[in-house]
Amino acid sequence: MKEGIIMKKLMTLALAAAMMMGVATGANAIDFKAKGQWIMSFDYGMHGNFGNGKAANNAGFKRNVGKYEDQFEAMQRVRLQLDAVASEALSGTVFFEIGDQVWGHNETGGALGADNNSVVELKRAYIDWMVPQTDLKVRMGIQGLALPAFTTNASQILDDDVAAVTLNYQFNENVALTAFWARPYNDNYGYWGKHNQYNNYMDNMDMVAVLLPLSFDGVKVTPWVMYAALGPGMFNHEGNVNPDKPWTNKYGSAWTRASSGLTSGFTGTDKLDSYGNAIWAGVTGEVTYWDPFRIAWDVNYGSVSYEDEKMNREGWLASLLLEYKLDWATPGIYGWYGSGDDSNPKNGSERMPVVSANGNNDFSNFGFNGNPYIAREGVLGSTMVGTWGVGVRLKDMSFLEDLKHTLRVNFMGGTNAPKMAKYIGQDYTKDGMRDITATGFGYDPIY
Repeated sequence: MKEGIIMKKLMTLALAAAMMMGVATGANAIDFKAKGQWIMSFDYGMHGNFGNGKAANNAGFKRNVGKYEDQFEAMQRVRLQLDAVASEALSGTVFFEIGDQVWGHNETGGALGADNNSVVELKRAYIDWMVPQTDLKVRMGIQGLALPAFTTNASQILDDDVAAVTLNYQFNENVALTAFWARPYNDNYGYWGKHNQYNNYMDNMDMVAVLLPLSFDGVKVTPWVMYAALGPGMFNHEGNVNPDKPWTNKYGSAWTRASSGLTSGFTGTDKLDSYGNAIWAGVTGEVTYWDPFRIAWDVNYGSVSYEDEKMNREGWLASLLLEYKLDWATPGIYGWYGSGDDSNPKNGSERMPVVSANGNNDFSNFGFNGNPYIAREGVLGSTMVGTWGVGVRLKDMSFLEDLKHTLRVNFMGGTNAPKMAKYIGQDYTKDGMRDITATGFGYDPIY
């Protein structure tokens, strides 16, 4: 009898606790906000491989490794973002991407019947919170991360989704500070050297950066610096990967950009036994004091070094934009110059190293990267390193409400030594040198 009474009391306490929890949950309601992006793309193109001496493959435009586009393509992509907001100091975000789906293509879910489940991807997932009793903002998780760029509106060094922790503090209306630690790669292969044969060992890449945004009346300037450590197990260099796991695309969609942009493209005979070191620095800004006239500039420098000096890479890129805003459009003139390779592959590359420039380049989202557009892009390459150019544009022309157009005319060329081109596509084994890799010159518009 006593046991029954005790059980009833325990049940009553449990029910009361559950009711209290329910009240507490109701008092802290979560506000869910949803938004998205739907893209439908229809485009036509020919002679996309004009820089390739070999015969054309279909239209010459390459969607990804081993897959080429037809002259006419129809594609679509959907992005869905869900924000869960608990308060001004705490929220969470999840961001899904469906596509790119090529109409009629079974692997991407575009064929008759659709229903392909391999095209739904997690793009971002992070939480935003503020340190109690302070104005320090923290973002943790897979997030969009970009270095500042006032001219192209897309960093030529880093502009992509990555796992990171970002801190931001606003000292006053003029001075702020942003810092982040990011881990683009880890535990994908491992170091497989002569004495240390471990999976997931020394194959990480870690980046730290500090940005100092300064804002005054009509002037914004952001100096910044970034450092990266690159484990020797990241690269398929001199057999330093697990022989049971040959070279594949295991590193993910951005690996071509990172592996190509962080090395010279050449390798020597020196073993990689320690971490590579990379550093970038820049000063970007704009002047709007004479509004509607605007001046913007970006000056960036980068260097990466390895035990194998032939893999080293060091260079710079600068750009300038002048524009004047009118009621019907914004006319502008711009130019850029990036350092290029000399004629000696043994001393590495003189092009600025790049992590992943996956933003929408305002100078040209056809010649260079055009994300989030899904039509033909990057005809010359994803970055402007190793090139120079000038251009004019009419930006944000509008003839219908909420519909804008941009017209651009560009003239550009390469800054690399013509002699360097002879080393591409041939075996070059003299003095411990090997030929440049396929991805080494495919990502950058070298020649």
